[in-house]
Amino acid sequence: MPVQWTDYVVSTPDVLRGRPRIGGTRIPVSLILGYLAAGASPEQIRREFPDLRDEHIAACLDYARDLSEFEVAA
Repeated sequence: MPVQWTDYVVSTPDVLRGRPRIGGTRIPVSLILGYLAAGASPEQIRREFPDLRDEHIAACLDYARDLSEFEVAA
């Protein structure tokens, strides 16, 4: 299922000091990515955070992919 991170990830200065998070929550993208990096399955993450859906987790991965493709001008 293709997911655009821009549909789910938001950043506002008044919540979590602007850290990217899942819209409508206070769950930072970095937390979800950390769980995935530690080997947690999406099912395990959803049990820990019942408000999350598969699309949210996929959006976090899509966000990380976009960041990894960012190029800095020399």
